[in-house]
Amino acid sequence: MPLVEMKDMLQHAYQHGYAVGAFEVVGLDFLEGIMQGAEKARAPIILSLSESHFKCFDYELMMPAVEAAAKRASVPVAIHFDHGTCLDSALKGIKHGCNGVMVDASHLEFSENVEITKEVVTTAHACGVAVEGELGCIPGVEGEGAEFYPGDSAYTSVAEAKVYVERTAVDFLAVSIGTVHGRMKGKPKLDYQRLKQINEALQIPLVIHGGSGLTGDQFHRLISNGVAKINCYTALTEVVTKQIKQNIKAASNSYLGVVSGLSDAVADEVERCMRLWGSAGRAAEVMTRCLTWTSVEHMVIFNVEGMEQERAEVLLAEGLRVISAIPGVRDVFPGKAVQEKAQYKYTWLVRFCHPMVIENYRQHPDYVSFNEKLFRPVAGHSISIDFKAMEPVASQPYIESRVV
Repeated sequence: MPLVEMKDMLQHAYQHGYAVGAFEVVGLDFLEGIMQGAEKARAPIILSLSESHFKCFDYELMMPAVEAAAKRASVPVAIHFDHGTCLDSALKGIKHGCNGVMVDASHLEFSENVEITKEVVTTAHACGVAVEGELGCIPGVEGEGAEFYPGDSAYTSVAEAKVYVERTAVDFLAVSIGTVHGRMKGKPKLDYQRLKQINEALQIPLVIHGGSGLTGDQFHRLISNGVAKINCYTALTEVVTKQIKQNIKAASNSYLGVVSGLSDAVADEVERCMRLWGSAGRAAEVMTRCLTWTSVEHMVIFNVEGMEQERAEVLLAEGLRVISAIPGVRDVFPGKAVQEKAQYKYTWLVRFCHPMVIENYRQHPDYVSFNEKLFRPVAGHSISIDFKAMEPVASQPYIESRVV
C-alpha cells in the first residue's frame, strides 16, 4: 500500500474511536521494527522523526529509507516531522518527504504560539501537508528529562484551545492533561474532564505526547475523549536497551551480536501498542478511506534564442536556485539534451510533494519574477506539463482486436 494522507488517516481514527501510533524513528533497527509490528497487527502507522534527535543520525540520509519502507508496506503509512523548532525546519521536513509536520511553539506566550503556528499552517497547507499544533506545556524532551510532574498551570486551557484552533486552523492538537515526555516518576494523574471539554469544544483529532507508562484503562479513556494519535518513543528505547543488555550478558563480543534482535523487540512493542489502542486490523478499512499521498513531476523543456551556451547554463542555474526554494518543491534537475539534434535542448525536471503545489509554484512571486524577467524573453519554444504516477495494474495479455 502507498503513503496516504495523514489527515485522512487520523480523521478515520477520530471518527471510529481508536488511536494511531506515531512511533519515533532513530535508526534502521527502529524503522524495521516499527514496520514489522504494523504489518503483524495490520494497523495504520505513522513514522515520526523528531528534530531533537537529528543530532543522533543524519536526517537527510535517513529519510530515503523511511520513504522506501513506507512505500513498500502493505499497511497505510504516513510520515511525520515532529517537534520542529521553526518554519524552516518544517519546510525541510516537507522537502524530504514528510506529509505531516509539527512546529512546537508551546513554550512561548500564547500570541506567539498562535502567530508561529499560523504561519506554518498557511505554508504547509499550500503543500497539501497536515499540521499538528501544541498548546500547554508537556515537560521533558522525547525520551529524556521528564523528571517532574507538571503543575496545573502547564495544562491546556479549554478556552485558549478553542481560540488557538480557530486562529491557526491546525488539523490536530497535542494537549497537556498530565502526561510527560519520557517515563513519568510516580503515578500519572490525568485530567479526563479537561480532555473531554477540549474534545467537545474542538471536534478535531487530539494528540497525546508522553504516553509511556500509562495503563490500558488510561489509554482507553484518552481515546474515548478524542485522542486519535499517540506518540511513542520511550517504550521503544526501553525494550531495545533491555535487548542490548541481554545480548551483552550472553557474552556477545561482536557488534552484530550486541545489536541482534533489536528490530524484533521493537516490533513486539509496536504490535502490543496497536492492539491496545484499537488500530490493529484496521489497515484495509483505513486504506479505502484515505487518499493516496501522490507526488507530481513537473517538466519544462525549452530552447533559448540569441543566447550562447554559457549564458544558457547560467539561466538554468538561476532557475534551479529559484525553483528549489519554493515550498513543496522536493527536487530540481536542470538538464541538457544528450543528442545534439534534439528538438528541445534544455529541461527542468521538478518534483512537487503534492498536486496542490502546482498552483503555489506558478503563483510564487520569486518564480513569477524569474519567469517574466529572465526566462520568457529568451525561451521562444517551450513545453510545460505535470505528471503524476500511474497506479500499477495487474499484467494482462495483449489481445489485438480485429475487424472481421
